[in-house]
Amino acid sequence: MKSQSRAGAWIVMIAGSLYFLIPLLATFEFSLRMKRSVYSFEAYSVVLSDPQFQASFGYSILMAVLTIIVGVLLVVPTACYVQLRLPKLRPVVEFITLLPLVVPAIVIVFGYLRIYNSGSILPLTGNERATDLLLVFGYVTLSLPYMYRAVDTGLRAVDVRSLTEAAECLGASWPTILFKVIFPNIRSGILSGTFLTFAVVIGEFTLASMLDRPAFGPYLQLIGANRAYEPSALAIIAFVMTWVAMGLIQVFGSARAFGGRKI
Repeated sequence: MKSQSRAGAWIVMIAGSLYFLIPLLATFEFSLRMKRSVYSFEAYSVVLSDPQFQASFGYSILMAVLTIIVGVLLVVPTACYVQLRLPKLRPVVEFITLLPLVVPAIVIVFGYLRIYNSGSILPLTGNERATDLLLVFGYVTLSLPYMYRAVDTGLRAVDVRSLTEAAECLGASWPTILFKVIFPNIRSGILSGTFLTFAVVIGEFTLASMLDRPAFGPYLQLIGANRAYEPSALAIIAFVMTWVAMGLIQVFGSARAFGGRKI
């Protein structure tokens, strides 16, 4: 009976892996066919040397960094305060942070355009820098479920209340407690949320397109609509970046766990 269950598990795992890997391998193989009768990385060379690719990718990286900074500064103090002072409100806060998974991005961006257009009290679409700020806020909203869950998991793994009380007894202020006590102890959770946020921002299309910003997502759509082999190369590049981010989560999480056992 036990051997049959193991065989069934292996069959399911192999079937799932093939379902995932076959389209990926087919996409990769197609991306190598830009030159007739020979496999080459010409499509990757064309994409990587494209000034528009470099500009859009650099812009998205900048937006991702700003989103991560704003998200961490927003989520970590909020999660700490809820855990320390308002534990009964935890289900409410968790529900609010999960709303971006339910509300489509197109609805969010139309709400932004309605509230922050050039004719409103707080116009943020009148110039590029203000629109970039609005885009960062939108990215923070979209990444909120991932960042909050990662930070909340990290906080549950440590005794935040005892650490905070001990720091307060030593005369530490709240900013000192936050940056020198809590941040180091939930580093793995913050890093997990950081890499997930990076993956969300790099591949996001709707917000950047509707706000008319030169991000990587709209560039992917533009190339996909006008060329043949380059979109496959871009799909593989985006896939590799996403999996590198996922791998870094595992690496830093494992290193943190190992360090905790060593201590």
